[in-house]
Amino acid sequence: MSTILASAATLLALIFSAPALCAPAAKAPVAATAASSTLPGHYYLHGMTAVGSELLLKPDGSFQWSLSYGADDQMATGTWAVTGKDITLTSAQPAQAPTFRNFSEDDYGRTKPAEPGSWIAIVGFPHQGPLAGVEVQFESAAGKRATAVSRPNGDAIVQMPAGEQWARVGLRMEGSDAAWQWLAVPPARAGQRLAGFTVTDPLALMPQAFTTMTLQEDGGKLRVTNPEGWRGRYEKAE
Repeated sequence: MSTILASAATLLALIFSAPALCAPAAKAPVAATAASSTLPGHYYLHGMTAVGSELLLKPDGSFQWSLSYGADDQMATGTWAVTGKDITLTSAQPAQAPTFRNFSEDDYGRTKPAEPGSWIAIVGFPHQGPLAGVEVQFESAAGKRATAVSRPNGDAIVQMPAGEQWARVGLRMEGSDAAWQWLAVPPARAGQRLAGFTVTDPLALMPQAFTTMTLQEDGGKLRVTNPEGWRGRYEKAE
């Protein structure tokens, strides 16, 4: 697992590269206008120095938006609609807590069994990067428990007697009062004392950058009218 943290930029890359993970909870129909059929597409912000921003308007009325400025990365997803000259983006509320799943065997790459007496939970995004700050509760078949928090490299490690058999893990974000999400550890992974876990929906880890944003078409480009103070225009990719 890479030692690079799974930053907001990594999550944004996951969001735009895996649309199936990004569908909002509810989809609103796009307003029936002539613009509705020509607006969908992938847009990039031009005209703002040192700011990178993307906007994806989907034909089904959903959108994905991201902005990067220095070390600041923001995102929003939700639905869009056309009313008169206005194109309004309305963000959806992210899940209150992420949902975890086990790695598939293809997600592991080259890993070696943990040393006897140690159990290792790898937490992160397969082939992308680790996820720090996840609290992991390890439980043996006999009911013995130990807890660790995933490090910057994604590893959460506990010491267990060699005679204990790893049965399941409970996961939640560090500092959260959410209920533990329990996952069974596959027997093959329990035998190696090393198992991996990832977040099903990366959006649950990032707050929405705005509640609503309004744009207007301006010479084939999209200009932000709300919030005020924006410069530059979104231009559709060829």
